[in-house]
Amino acid sequence: MFIPASDHAFICKSSVVFPLLVPVAFPIINQLLLANRASSGIGAETSRVLALHGVHVIMAVRNICTGNEVKQEIVKQVPGARVDTMELDLSSISSIRKFASKFNSLNLPLNILMYNSLSAYGQSKLANVLHANELARRLKEENAEITANSLHPGAIATNLFRHFGFFNGLVAVLVKHVMKNVQQGAATTCFVALHPDVKGVSGNYYADCALAETSLQAKDHELAKKLWEFTSNLIDQSKA
Repeated sequence: MFIPASDHAFICKSSVVFPLLVPVAFPIINQLLLANRASSGIGAETSRVLALHGVHVIMAVRNICTGNEVKQEIVKQVPGARVDTMELDLSSISSIRKFASKFNSLNLPLNILMYNSLSAYGQSKLANVLHANELARRLKEENAEITANSLHPGAIATNLFRHFGFFNGLVAVLVKHVMKNVQQGAATTCFVALHPDVKGVSGNYYADCALAETSLQAKDHELAKKLWEFTSNLIDQSKA
């Protein structure tokens, strides 16, 4: 669900509120965001907020019909928004290659890449942090003016309890008071993408719109390198 644009674009769980017209880290009118899993939840809300800031958004979605519905909702709320949808199934290497080829053929710049984790939540979150850290290290070695960071959106309230009885319904109400809604969950992603405090910063981890500490495992440089090499080998094998 979308909420109409208000005076605030970032609403963090810590109750820190950033105004909609917050100074951003760079001129964003001609910037392009590529967001995967953007047809619902945090991906959809992040797409809406960045479109509201003038960013050209490409939503990479598995279900193109659902993606187009979200696109129309964004355009309805943000007249003049530049939003496109492209089909992408991250569980299929062939789909990824097809998507990459189609995107490259558009000859568009890629200024912001947002990646949402997979269903194996804990492991995929760790993998995201490790990959981001290793990517940041490699980019720094190459003196590339590209940054890579990771983040945790926080615990997001869902309809998990909708099939439970009256007692569990009361529990659900209490849970929702200590969890984030989708707009709050998207706040840290928008913060990392737009805020001037993050300009030029790479290899960091964020939560609640602020720099945060990761687990010791997530700081393991050797593990990050091994995961990177393992992923590269899988990709190479898929070419065979």
